[in-house]
Amino acid sequence: MRKAAVTTVSTVAGIVLLLSFKPHRDPAPAQAAPPPSAPPPSAAAPRASSSPAPSGSESPGGGRSGTYTGGVSDTAYGPVQVSVTLSHGRITAVKALRTPSDRPRSREIASYAVPRLTQEALSAQSARIDAVSGATYTSEGYTRSLQSALDEAGV
Repeated sequence: MRKAAVTTVSTVAGIVLLLSFKPHRDPAPAQAAPPPSAPPPSAAAPRASSSPAPSGSESPGGGRSGTYTGGVSDTAYGPVQVSVTLSHGRITAVKALRTPSDRPRSREIASYAVPRLTQEALSAQSARIDAVSGATYTSEGYTRSLQSALDEAGV
């Protein structure tokens, strides 16, 4: 009888502990930019190279205007590179210059992911956008290249 009581008390205590457990929730957005001191990328993780080519200027009405080319972001499935067009500091267009294309599946993923990512960037007016489900590497490469272009523009 004593063993059953100890078992019951132990079980109840364990359940109480589990129910009181509250996981840590990060208030940061799901697609926050990596911190400046991020660890070196692994072989499969995308990384942006720095070869942006700006072609813009400060507008008299305020904010940058022009087209800025982001660095190439190498992903596990191929390079991603975008250019961004700004008008008075607002993103008016994003164009994918390079997307993964070495495999038919990579082309298929890019064909549905890039328009969604572009719409997200236009709506958010930044590179802090949600990844497209099923296109994680392309999404990460896109946002890195876009952030590179925006950094070059000084936005």
